Amino acid sequence: MKDYKDHSDKLNKLKSGQLKLTQNVEKFLSQINKNKLLNAFNFVIEQEAKNRAVLVEKKLKSGKYGKLAGMVIAVKDVLSIKDHPLTCSSKILNNFNSLYTATAVQKLIDEDAIIIGKTNCDEFAMGSSNENSAFGPVLNPHNTQYVSGGSSGGSAAAVAANLCDVAIGSDTGGSIRQPAAFCGVYGLKPTYGLVSRYGLTAYASSFDSIGPFAQNIDDIFRVMEVISGWDEKDSTSFKSKTFDFAFSEQNAISVKIGIPKEYFGEGLDPEINEKIQNIISTLKEKGFQVSEVSLPLSEYSIAAYYILATAEASSNFARYDGARYGFRSTEGKDLTDMYMNSRTEGFGKEVKRRIMLGTYVLSAGYYDAYYKQAQKVRRLIKQDFDKIFTQVDLLITPTTPTAAFKLGEKSNDPLQMYLSDIYTVPANLAGIPGMNIPVGKSSTELPIGMQVLSQKFEENKIFMLAKYIQNEISG
Repeated sequence: MKDYKDHSDKLNKLKSGQLKLTQNVEKFLSQINKNKLLNAFNFVIEQEAKNRAVLVEKKLKSGKYGKLAGMVIAVKDVLSIKDHPLTCSSKILNNFNSLYTATAVQKLIDEDAIIIGKTNCDEFAMGSSNENSAFGPVLNPHNTQYVSGGSSGGSAAAVAANLCDVAIGSDTGGSIRQPAAFCGVYGLKPTYGLVSRYGLTAYASSFDSIGPFAQNIDDIFRVMEVISGWDEKDSTSFKSKTFDFAFSEQNAISVKIGIPKEYFGEGLDPEINEKIQNIISTLKEKGFQVSEVSLPLSEYSIAAYYILATAEASSNFARYDGARYGFRSTEGKDLTDMYMNSRTEGFGKEVKRRIMLGTYVLSAGYYDAYYKQAQKVRRLIKQDFDKIFTQVDLLITPTTPTAAFKLGEKSNDPLQMYLSDIYTVPANLAGIPGMNIPVGKSSTELPIGMQVLSQKFEENKIFMLAKYIQNEISG
């Protein structure tokens, strides 16, 4: 266990001398080494983290330090850090080192955070279990027979196992919120465009979002203060140079909460339903205005998402050809063979499946029937959310239909695996923020998560309710 509650507490202890940053970093490095079985890290940036700890300690003594001074952070291996490996957990990027640092990561470094390593993930962020990694699966810290969730499973597991203070992940269809639920930590997918994607390896560019994992809401809040805001290097980033995160926990009771009936039907584990219904009942007892709402197009979200996301992936992944960087096959007699063999040998099964699916839906004769129709559905789903958010401020839903499942349980059934994202995908289609809040454990001692959604750029309302639940209900 850590010797502090959150970053504010840690910072106070560092400044008073109760806690030594160099020793704190050494402790994390020791924990990472002891927990190698979890396979949460692809690379540990050991010496650099130690050197940074010495530097930040000096800054703390001088009184001139950044907002995140001493916060130890792990970064998903789809985000670039200059002169460090960027593999996306794929053989095709084996031995590739990044030439620059992602904007979100640079912002963390500029505020004196310490980057301790690159976390494991599903290959190119494609997966819901972190079993699709060239580095092997990430195990769930609560029970190593179970998956950590995906695709940011390494980041979620690292936070849950106390291997860092905070971890950064990416969320294309639930890849922060779902592993956060499986590992029992907080995980935020921000509004699309609120955090710059510059330096994030693209999977589906109109869906991808970068966000944090932490064991408490305050650390999520602190990190978002730093990484959000406009970036001239990302044309899709929010055009305001700063984004004001300010909320009062005392005003939480003023938010109106909607419960979408479509999220509590067939397929939801009874234990998860019970936990969330208990939270809802307690909120009502404490005076919150809670009402049932309807999002009738939710049932089409998985189909629309897997058409649109794979279509974007098939375009984005044309760049991995073995010619310019990364893995190159030595087999074949000509350039065409080299391309084909490099991609065949370099990509894993799930990545190849999604590239093929995306190429199919974009092909002549199928574009109108699939891709164009899915775009229309996406617009209608967004309109559904826009309409609901004129009636309520927040939505409460399950994060996942079940708790973590066993390793290998769904590996041979892609459709069942895809359905793990049924409650998270709609937020990515609509571009709205969502956060997993840990709300207890199942009878098998596996974590259960609850999802809170808001309208675009209204993360403050999510933070407000999450803080209230953390302090007044979860204890």
